[in-house]
Amino acid sequence: MDNYDTSDLNEAEDTELKIMKKHQKDFLEDIQKINQEIAEILLEIDHFQQAQSCKRIQRDKNLSIGRKKFNMDPDKGIQYLVEHKVLSLDAQEVAKFLYQGEGLNKTAIGDYLGQRDPLNLQILQAFVECHQFANLNLVQALR
Repeated sequence: MDNYDTSDLNEAEDTELKIMKKHQKDFLEDIQKINQEIAEILLEIDHFQQAQSCKRIQRDKNLSIGRKKFNMDPDKGIQYLVEHKVLSLDAQEVAKFLYQGEGLNKTAIGDYLGQRDPLNLQILQAFVECHQFANLNLVQALR
């Protein structure tokens, strides 16, 4: 709009043109601000994703260490996982962890579930509830 010859415009048209140029300038500034805000938000998202990735890596590392500790001493393994916030001492959560059993020694699971303190008894009950015994004969159910 700056390249046009405005000499043949009347005063009202010239005023209107100036108003349009100001709106155009304001609009372009708004677009630049929005672009800058979008860039900042994308940077925040990237930092958040990196932080989540680091947390996931650390959690996986703690889980691996916890499994090894569990296989050597079930109580210390569960304690380690709780201290590192991989598990809580909720009976359902611990039972599900043991039921999935990924990387866990079955003898260590049995030793842990065989303890007679109240928490272990709750975990044992929740562990049994994780299993589906419907439509199984006795031998299959025991396996």
